[in-house]
Amino acid sequence: MIQRDTPYGAFNFLVDLGTGVVAGFSDVSGLVTEMTVAEYRNGNDAENHVRKIPGVHKVGDVTLKRGLMGTADLFEWIKQTRTEGYKAKRTVVIHLQDEGRNGPVATWRLQGAVPLKYTGPTLAGKGGGDVAMEELVLSCEGYVVE
Repeated sequence: MIQRDTPYGAFNFLVDLGTGVVAGFSDVSGLVTEMTVAEYRNGNDAENHVRKIPGVHKVGDVTLKRGLMGTADLFEWIKQTRTEGYKAKRTVVIHLQDEGRNGPVATWRLQGAVPLKYTGPTLAGKGGGDVAMEELVLSCEGYVVE
């Protein structure tokens, strides 16, 4: 991650779904990791308190949203997950870019990602300029920030 005095905008990012093709998503959320702790107390401790020992870590589900386009790539991945199981796992890469789109300034590499939930667009005949949005929730085994 490149350091600077001002924070980066959250609007300039690219998502690679593990196929080498960059998809145009409007939202990425759920980049969360959490450590669990085990509480332990030695029986001979002079002070009556617990020690907190780091345990396993958990990674949150990551949600991707985009306008519906003329491609079935998300649903094809869901179909692959249904038929091939663990073989459908991918490494999904999210690149945050600076304002001039001069390459990634931060990268999140989601490991062992599989589709968990797909939500199609809400369709309404009211007219107007609403965009038909689709949403994909990914379950990840872990991620690293580069």
